[in-house]
Amino acid sequence: MGEQEHIEEQEYIEVQGHRIRRTKPAEQEEPEQQAPEQKSGIEKEPANEHSRIGAVIGVVSGKGGVGKSMVTAMTASLLQKKGYKTAILDADITGPSIPRMFGMRRGGGADAASETEILPGITESGIRIMSLNLLMPAETDPVIWRGPVIAGVVKQFWRDVRWGDIDVMLVDMPPGTGDVPLTVFQSLPVDGIAVVTTPQELVSMIVEKAINMAQMMEIPVLGVVENMSYLTCPHCGEPVYLFGERENDAGAIRRGIDVAGRLPLDPAYAAAADAGRVEEIETEDLDLLIGKITDLVKERRE
Repeated sequence: MGEQEHIEEQEYIEVQGHRIRRTKPAEQEEPEQQAPEQKSGIEKEPANEHSRIGAVIGVVSGKGGVGKSMVTAMTASLLQKKGYKTAILDADITGPSIPRMFGMRRGGGADAASETEILPGITESGIRIMSLNLLMPAETDPVIWRGPVIAGVVKQFWRDVRWGDIDVMLVDMPPGTGDVPLTVFQSLPVDGIAVVTTPQELVSMIVEKAINMAQMMEIPVLGVVENMSYLTCPHCGEPVYLFGERENDAGAIRRGIDVAGRLPLDPAYAAAADAGRVEEIETEDLDLLIGKITDLVKERRE
């Protein structure tokens, strides 16, 4: 038999001059990360040398389909309108939807700043975004990578993107408590997280896993955002609680965590996101979450 070929894991994607992580043999692949018992002693990944990033907020969920990316996009838009320089790091590598909500296709302003740096895409209102879908040849191309490779790309988005001067960065994470949330919590200086849920007991149980993970990592939970909380009747204007009426999210209340917002199931929101006009949405339903984030930004400035 001839010499056995080395099977390599593609750890560097090259798209239009952009380089995302280096190719190395699979046998040299980083071992799977395990959640530590405590946060102390973990060395954070340095930010890009041409960036000054204020508060870093993770947006998480225990499961998919609860509207986490929608909440991320709306929160970023509302912060930008209040005069805060805002950015989104789309860490949902295998299911990125942030660019589409802002009407951004491949490129979207993202470009190579140098051989080792990438410029983020910029939305109409000035929000800076980095997502893998801005670099892929087609936005429907699947990303079939192993966990450590995906985690490495997330760290490169933090380290190799020239973010510039940013007041607050929102990190849109994939659902669950796997490699990417662990990488973000360990490697990025996360100041707090917002947990997105929907008003069902089953979802609340799963959301508690995400809350437990954040507390294990000693990261503050700013609050729970209950999405699809109710539907406003188009005839009488009264709220209709499709999943049952609850005063507060049970899992959050048990842990003394604030409900930082309740968003209705509004067809106009979905239409705006599908049309790439999420920045046009106006709402006061996230005011509590916005207030908590802006308080963190002010603390960082002091």
